[in-house]
Amino acid sequence: MTRCLFVSDLHGQIDRYQKLFHVMAEEKPEGVFIGGDFLPAGSSRGHAVVQDFVAGYLPDELTRLRTSLAGDFPRIFLIMGNDDERAAEPAVQELERRGLLEYIHDRKRNLEQFVAYGYAYVPPTPFLLKDWERYDVSRYIDPGDISPEEGWRSVPVPERERKHSTIKSDLDRLTGDEALDQAVFLFHAPPYQTNLDRAALDGSMIDGVPMDIHVGSIAVRRFIEARQPLLTLHGHIHESAALTGSWRDTIGRTHLFSAAHDGSELAVVSFELENVESATRRLL
Repeated sequence: MTRCLFVSDLHGQIDRYQKLFHVMAEEKPEGVFIGGDFLPAGSSRGHAVVQDFVAGYLPDELTRLRTSLAGDFPRIFLIMGNDDERAAEPAVQELERRGLLEYIHDRKRNLEQFVAYGYAYVPPTPFLLKDWERYDVSRYIDPGDISPEEGWRSVPVPERERKHSTIKSDLDRLTGDEALDQAVFLFHAPPYQTNLDRAALDGSMIDGVPMDIHVGSIAVRRFIEARQPLLTLHGHIHESAALTGSWRDTIGRTHLFSAAHDGSELAVVSFELENVESATRRLL
């Protein structure tokens, strides 16, 4: 069996990372998926904080874990999230060069007989950091959100990319016409109108227009509906499981799991790729 762990939205909190490393050492999974927003929260424009974490704490801890686990050290698949500055990407790529993790945004990697894809972008949000935001299926944005053409970025991108790139076109390009029945997708954004994208926006209005309580990606949902991968992993909306009463959902044959959590604990999803129906989630 290909045993895996999934976590997301750790926001650089050391106690959560220590719990994750303890579970990795105890359970010795083959794969660990980290679904974005892994850097310290509130680090926007705080370059030293980010560097201390991604070039100091993380490599030190992962190196110690690799030494203690030896041949049982798992493959660690990571993407960034909308709270993570893209300026930290070179430091993440250095961790990959050192063999400590695999950075899979916009890439695919084989895992036993399965294949793992990563994709970090989310639809427009009300937040100002736009490094990991894209238009969803068109240039429409919901009331209260800020366009990817506005806000600020830690890394500049061409005007054409800011204006015309969409999550839909990215996913079409990433996967082409490949069969995805044995594919695992590590997303930061959840799909639209599921148990995983329910936000605490009940009764909220912008200029007299009610805000949608579902804030996931339409493009991600349509992609899952059309392509039916084995499993998709999501984060981003911390309160969704508390509001809907479920951290999982299905779209057709595809199983969807969320590891986002609005409490102080670490949410860990454990699953076997050969038997995803039996997945469990615990709060540590």
